[in-house]
Amino acid sequence: MVSEEILVIGLGRFGRALARELDKLGHQVMAVDSDAESVQAATRDLQHVAQVDATNVQAMRDIGAAEFKTAVVAIGSDIEASIIATYVLVDLEVPRVWAKAITGSHGAILSRVGAHRVVFPERDMGIRVAHTLTGRTIDYIELDPSFALLETPTPREFVGKKLRDTQIRAKFGLTVVCVKQLGSDFTYATPDTVLRDGDLLVVAGQPKQAEHFATLD
Repeated sequence: MVSEEILVIGLGRFGRALARELDKLGHQVMAVDSDAESVQAATRDLQHVAQVDATNVQAMRDIGAAEFKTAVVAIGSDIEASIIATYVLVDLEVPRVWAKAITGSHGAILSRVGAHRVVFPERDMGIRVAHTLTGRTIDYIELDPSFALLETPTPREFVGKKLRDTQIRAKFGLTVVCVKQLGSDFTYATPDTVLRDGDLLVVAGQPKQAEHFATLD
């Protein structure tokens, strides 16, 4: 993986978790927040942290914000600050600006002022959790409204069969992407993979078909 220099603005739960994970992945992270306590807390996890008002163009120039190729505005509840900080980054011609939104209208404004991508962490996690509350779904990721990845235990009717003999694709319109056997890591599924009791499957396809598959016992 190529290391990048990434600016993270806002050190609430989302911003701090994002900055920590980027740091673990080997990227060089500069994290900023206007709140002194948030900055102090983040210094326990991150090497480069600064107290900066991200809505102030000159302050952002002073920390070299214009030199970053990627910046993330992770400000949560202060919608005005989120929008202005995004505009500042766009004005400084940062090539890639991502921004967190908490409502649809907030996201629309962020896009209008120039954010290259708007994310909705709370909404997306809510959708993800909702799909795991019923059936036997363990995890669910919706890539778009017509395609999802779903993790579920192997239905009893397929235990002991080779994947080619289950006809999962013909019956459900789904592709088994990978399989995790007890005590092992996930591996790519092949037609000769034998499904065992307790195996976890990751299937891909239409959300409704995937959710129906996860109700099988």
